[in-house]
Amino acid sequence: MTTQPNITPHLWFDKEAVEAAQFYTSLLPDSQVTNISTIKDTPSGDCDIVSFTLAGQPFMGISAGPLFKFNPSISFMVNFDPAQDPEASTRIDTVWAKLIEGGTALMPLDKYPFSERYGWVQDKYGLTWQLILTNPAGEKRPVIIPALLFVGDVCGKAEAAADYYISVFKDAQRGTIARYPAGMEPDKEGAIMFSDFQLLDQWFVAMDSAREHNFAFNEAISLIVKCDTQAEIDYYWEKLSAVPEAEQCGWCKDKFGVSWQITPTAMDEMMAKGSPEQIARVTQAFLPMKKFDIAALQRAYDSA
Repeated sequence: MTTQPNITPHLWFDKEAVEAAQFYTSLLPDSQVTNISTIKDTPSGDCDIVSFTLAGQPFMGISAGPLFKFNPSISFMVNFDPAQDPEASTRIDTVWAKLIEGGTALMPLDKYPFSERYGWVQDKYGLTWQLILTNPAGEKRPVIIPALLFVGDVCGKAEAAADYYISVFKDAQRGTIARYPAGMEPDKEGAIMFSDFQLLDQWFVAMDSAREHNFAFNEAISLIVKCDTQAEIDYYWEKLSAVPEAEQCGWCKDKFGVSWQITPTAMDEMMAKGSPEQIARVTQAFLPMKKFDIAALQRAYDSA
């Protein structure tokens, strides 16, 4: 099993969160749905919340209405490493066949200069995945890695973003960097073709693309940072919240447009172990909040 990261990708669905989680967990070993619950009386009505792990990587999903749509600005790299999985070369084809059903190939599963087998697919729910047969002699990486694609107004900022995140998070390190060579227009020489970095045990990929894209980072995929103390919440909120109008219920947006959720671990416990009345009180307490206040949530939970 992989180490439990402190940063968890969060997926916003219209109403398919539970169905999608069950589908995704059928794709890879070491995958399971771990919890399904419903929060009631939110602005989106009653919302199903699902927690699941995919190849050991925790995810959360919510069914909260058609407010946000997935796009390729954040995708998920799936590493099929023959050094870690003897069935990697056949498993990549099997997983691709399931993801492409009802979906669209953004880059066909094929041989490319950087991999013997690679493909980029948008699945039937709109989520995008980059499947890659990795070089077994390369550096070991987890099976699932969130990948950030810097396009449009933030094209060329992949390196600055990685530098910034590494400065914000503890236990952070840079991994590999591959830059665009000359002659790859519209991409500029020296921009980031591929890079990866680690924050709190969680690996991320960052890439620039100057090609024409009709999408940008949005709230459909956000990154949850679990915090044990109010001081941690205050710290990450100050560092990551750069768009005041995006602040709501622990959500914030950084200066590159990526959405984060700065959430207290105590609230997870309240929502998991509380009575229906306690959960309802905590829900009504957090809905008006921007930055989470652990003490106020605890008072709502404890009040008779």
